[in-house]
This record gives sequence, structure tokens and C-alpha cells, in this order.
Amino acid sequence: MVDYREILRLSSDPQNSQRSISSRVHSSRDTIRDVQQAVQKAGVTWPLDEDITNEMLRSILFPGKYAAKSSYAAPDYAYIHRELARPGVTLTLLWTEYCKRCESERTTPYMYTQFCEKYRQWARITKATMRIQHKPGDAMQVDWAGNTLDIHDPVTGEVSKAYLFVAVLPCSCYAYAEICGDMAQESWLKCHVHAYSWFGGVTRLLIPDNLKTGVSRNTRYETVLNRSYQELAEYYDTAIVPARVSHPQDKSVAEGTVRYASTWILAALRDRRFFSVQEAQAAVTEKLEELNGRPFKKREGTRREAYLAEELAYMRPLPSTPYEPAVWTPELRVGQDYLVSDGMNKYSVPFDLIGEKVVLRLTGQAVEVFYRGTRVAMHRRSHTMQRDPIVKPEHMPPEHRKYLNYNTEDFTQWGKSIGEHTAAVVKYFLASGKAPEQGYKACTSMTKLAERYGEKRLERACERLLAFTEAPSIRTLNTILKNGQDKLPTDDLSGPQRDSAQHGITRGAAYFRKGGASK
Repeated sequence: MVDYREILRLSSDPQNSQRSISSRVHSSRDTIRDVQQAVQKAGVTWPLDEDITNEMLRSILFPGKYAAKSSYAAPDYAYIHRELARPGVTLTLLWTEYCKRCESERTTPYMYTQFCEKYRQWARITKATMRIQHKPGDAMQVDWAGNTLDIHDPVTGEVSKAYLFVAVLPCSCYAYAEICGDMAQESWLKCHVHAYSWFGGVTRLLIPDNLKTGVSRNTRYETVLNRSYQELAEYYDTAIVPARVSHPQDKSVAEGTVRYASTWILAALRDRRFFSVQEAQAAVTEKLEELNGRPFKKREGTRREAYLAEELAYMRPLPSTPYEPAVWTPELRVGQDYLVSDGMNKYSVPFDLIGEKVVLRLTGQAVEVFYRGTRVAMHRRSHTMQRDPIVKPEHMPPEHRKYLNYNTEDFTQWGKSIGEHTAAVVKYFLASGKAPEQGYKACTSMTKLAERYGEKRLERACERLLAFTEAPSIRTLNTILKNGQDKLPTDDLSGPQRDSAQHGITRGAAYFRKGGASK
């Protein structure tokens, strides 16, 4: 009989060729090649348990070749192994389905005990479940616990949920846990920062689940990380490798630690009443110390001792300053008021971006506005609801900026800088209403007339306007400048004049020289 065990042992050394293996086991090179191909296909690796015989190996490597010697139908062990990973599936269920299939194919099935024994032999030989050996300081696995903690409002008595974040180093199983009021992205990032500070170093890899706050898309061909999560990884110089979709075994230590923390932290605090997240976190920290100090069941020492002895020296150093979590918002279109919102308050952007799409980067202290990858505005972030938007003058159009700076003193100084008659008209506008602000519009119109016609013409127009009225108006002043009446030679403007505002409409001498009104 072919010595399958020896062929497998010799093939595990890459220096042994098929020719050398053939001469040592006294089998042809074709047989050696067939066995090596079957071993690779079945996933069998060396070393094997001592009680695994060549007959057992032959039945695994060549299940169909020797089927004629047995009157029983061979089960599909790979199929059985995959199905057992699904929720609720047991060997009893699979054996029942196997018997029904044999009945329809008119073959003889194995009895239940033989069915289970042969599957276990296959699993042992192919090492269908293999313990992963973790390197110290290599990875940090993170996840949210499914169970929650109740937070009671001390005033209203309303109960809200708090969520437990868990991070663990797979090599030593040293854990970190933190309670949060929500599972939002900002809380997710802050927990990572606190976890690195707790461990006193950074790992080479970061292994999260496929939650939306960390991973935007994880397909067979590509992994797209959330922009904020990627920034955190770059700051700490670590690589994010999300677990495969529906493959919790990729972060099995985190899954086990979450269950362990749910028992020794959340369940242990089930009878305590908390009135704030901060109070709950203090209690969680105490339980976390107890958890890391509990002795292992299958190895000596504790999680803390294993971390200090085996893993701390291999952790990468922390940056000089902790990372400040930043959240990127989806694209926002700038409105006509050149404002954007962080969800609570509104902030200004340059007015020439009206109608464009921008992205906000929100940190605990700042609001940054980016347009096509370039930062165009930055504000100090307010965490309280503001009545008015937060606007920088340089973001406003020139007209809005001028209006923002309007005040009585500036208008008065401007009028005096042009001349005494202009100053008198400005003074009248500011004093004509119940409040000076009612005259700001007229004063603004005067500044525009000065820009259009010049300050000298405005001064002469104000002089002519005051010569025949004590109640000047912007419309009359505009008419004088428009018709060029300020350029006409003036007679004795210092003499008594009739005030049209007091005496109504009057007819001049020219009206009567032309014969008066037609009858």
C-alpha cells in the first residue's frame, strides 16, 4: 500500500523533489504527483496526528477511487463543514438530509455514529479548524458589543441606551472597553484614540467590522474606507484591514472578548443605576481592570501580565499628540446666503461659492470648508445653538460688508470729509426719523452718488438743495445731479428763499411770461 503519510511528510520540505521522494517511498513519480495534487486539493497539511492511518488518508484523498470496495455512499465532508457554520445547522439535520439523498439515489447510507466519526476524521486530517497564531503588537481588533447599558435622566427619569466599545490585542488578549452615548462616527473615532492611549502604543494592523462608520464598501475586489477613518489610520501609521463580510472569525478574538466583556462588565453592572455616561464609564473602567486581572483558564497568568511580558515591547510608539477626531460630511450646496450648516449652526463661506458644492471637516474645535480638495474657510466650532449664523466679513460681498459697517459716526465723518453742505444733509437724514438707522438708507444713497458724480459735484448739489429747502430728499438731490443743475451759475443763494415744502407748488416768472395756463 502507498505510504501516504511519508509522502506528505517528505513533500512538506520544498527541498525534496518528486524523484527523491519516489526513491525513498518506492512509489512511481506519477503516484507521487497524484498524491501531491490530491493533498493540495483536499487542504491536508503536515504534521498529522499519530492515529491517522494511511487508509484514512486514502479515503480522504481519493474518495471516489476506492468507492467500489464499500457499499456505503460517501458523504460530502466539505459540504457538511460549510453547512455546520450556518446558524441552527447540526450533524443530526445533515445526516437526515444525507439519508434522504441516499434513498433517492438508491444507495446505502452510513449510520449516524459512523457518519459523525468519518466527518470528524476528515476535519482532523484537513485541519478544517486551525488556531491562528497571533504576533505580538501586530493587530488590534475592535467592535461594538450587542448588549447595552441603561442611563437614567435624573430629572425626567427617561431611560436611554449606552453602547460598549471593545478593543483587544489578539496576542495577549489585553482589552480596552469604553461606554458611549451613541455609535456615531465621532464616538467611534474617539474610542480608537482612547484605546491607543490605554495600550500605550499602536499596532501595525487595525481590524474592524464592516460597519458604515468605518467602511464605506467592502467587496470581493476592493475595500473603500470612510474618509475620517482613513485619516485616523494615516495619523497613527497603521493599516485598516476590515473583516470579510459575514466572516466574524476574521476577528474571533474581538468577538470572544465582546462576549466576555458583556458578561463581566455589562452583566456585572446590571443592578446599578447610572445617571450619566461619565458615571457609567467610571464603573466600566473599574470592571475593565478586574477583567484584565482575571487569570486565564487554559494558560498561566492574566491578560495584563501577558501584555506587559509579551506584547508591550513590540507596540509602535504613539504620536507626540493624540489625534483629534474629524468627521467629513457629504457634499453640501452653498445657498444664496453663502452659509453652510454642521447640523446645529450655520457658518459662512466666500460668497463666490454660491451654488457650488463643498465638504465640511468637523473636529471638536473647528469647522473646515473644502472646495475641490482645497480649504476655503475655517471657523471655530460652536457646540451650542447660536441665534445668528457665524459670518466672517471677508466672506461677504462688498455691498453686504459696507452695510454691516454702517453707523452714525462713520456717516457723519464721511459727510464732514466732503464739505459742510454734505455734512448738513447727512445730519438731517440721521435726525429726521425716530432712530438714526432710519436714515442709513439715504446716507448710503449719498455715498453712491459721490462715487458716480464725484465729491465736488455732490457738495455743490447739496448747497443748491439747501438753498431752497430745509427738508432735503435723496430724490431731489439725484435730480439736481442728473440734470446738471449743480453746474449752473448761482445767484445770491444766501438771500431768502421760498420753501416748497412749506408753501406747496409755486409758479415761476417764466410761467407768467408765457401767458399763463391755457384757458
